[in-house]
Amino acid sequence: MSRRALVLNQDMRPVAVCSVYRAFLLVFLEKAELISVVQDKQLRTVNRVFPMPSIIQLVRYVRIPYKGMVLTRQNIFKRDGYRCQYCGAIDNLTLDHVIPKSRGGSSTWDNLVTACKTCNSKKGDYTPDELSMTLLQKPFKPSFSMFLQNFSDELYQDWLPFLQSKSKI
Repeated sequence: MSRRALVLNQDMRPVAVCSVYRAFLLVFLEKAELISVVQDKQLRTVNRVFPMPSIIQLVRYVRIPYKGMVLTRQNIFKRDGYRCQYCGAIDNLTLDHVIPKSRGGSSTWDNLVTACKTCNSKKGDYTPDELSMTLLQKPFKPSFSMFLQNFSDELYQDWLPFLQSKSKI
């Protein structure tokens, strides 16, 4: 089963996404409470049936140092919708530094975009402005809840009220 569950801190802010089995274990061990269950789905043992968790809330507040989203190739591709940010192509994608590394550009959320190999080669060691190339969207660093809401492969309707809050996690 690939279904996932949203984990909320005691203050109802999203802190993680985990497997339904992990979520069930947290509830079973009384470390979390069920907030929402998957309708018409259950977890079965030899002699018992349990509701399948969709959202759980931790019983104790867990202090999580703010880390933000991890900068990875896949997360950049997800943020950019698997499209070249110069021409919109969806094939032969790679990463491009908006300000080239040779000119002091760093590997950060604000300087990396998805680009097709053609546009990346064309841009080379120049900035987009120098070649009159425009970006489809300005690169940005997504928050955890924004990432879950907009870029996650799995997003369930009952999660939305918790993800649309003004969370900084």
